[in-house]
Amino acid sequence: MIPLNFYLILAAALFCIGLFGALARRNAIGILIGIELMLNAVNINLVAFWRYIKPAGATMDLAGQIFALFVITLAAAEAAIGLALVIAIYRSRDTVNVEDVNLMKW
Repeated sequence: MIPLNFYLILAAALFCIGLFGALARRNAIGILIGIELMLNAVNINLVAFWRYIKPAGATMDLAGQIFALFVITLAAAEAAIGLALVIAIYRSRDTVNVEDVNLMKW
């Protein structure tokens, strides 16, 4: 059995890579990919803690997996809506650079 520390280190590394990708990118699609990486790190944590709190011989409590399923659903919805917004902005502004899009300014 793999120790919990390994899963937590993997999830922390994945979250840091996603955070760096979301903050350092100027491209809107790169920012969305960084957010997806952060959500996947959360999924790893949810399933790892579920596995170590409820061992294999325990009752069938699937709370960690259900939360992970909700996060996957949220990530899919975020990707679909985010990509639709990026495509709409690209059609009107001919760029997906976040710094060039100033739709909220007067």
